[in-house]
Amino acid sequence: MARPRYKRTTPDPRRESETPPVPVALPQVLITVAVSGTLTVTVDGEPVEPEPFAPAWRREHFARVLDQLTQTHRSAVRVEVREADGTVFTDIITPGTRRRRSAPESTPERPARQVTPELVALHGEGFVPGEDVAIAVVIAHGDAARDGTMRALLTAEQAGASPTREVILLGRVSGTLTIGHPG
Repeated sequence: MARPRYKRTTPDPRRESETPPVPVALPQVLITVAVSGTLTVTVDGEPVEPEPFAPAWRREHFARVLDQLTQTHRSAVRVEVREADGTVFTDIITPGTRRRRSAPESTPERPARQVTPELVALHGEGFVPGEDVAIAVVIAHGDAARDGTMRALLTAEQAGASPTREVILLGRVSGTLTIGHPG
């Protein structure tokens, strides 16, 4: 009897906890947007509904729904958005990473000093309501308002990280692009 050409190994439980498993095929998320703005969501053909007693998902819930799905599946998902006018968008969305901010050091003799950062703003329009809008140099993401506008708030230090002081807002769904100098 011939031996197999591969060597069987037992999984190392320490390595499994280091990185999340990568699925062989990405979950397929299909989001259909009705003329009324409500969303119908399926994952691999199975319907996904809002929590019990919650209102129906609407266009402005788009980013929250995708965050929920990537966290639930603990992996990237392939998203296809079908608009009521027949437009179709596709993208691969990866789970967001939540970073914990370390608290400023304080001692009983010296309490932590609270510093309010100086903020600068850039305003853009033409975004799909609720879409994820990239703020580049990509340091953050924000959601477009119900009317499709986006206002990015940056600290002066963040804006100053770019030698040109240029900030880009990029709609991940609409492809809308706003480039400007916040002030």
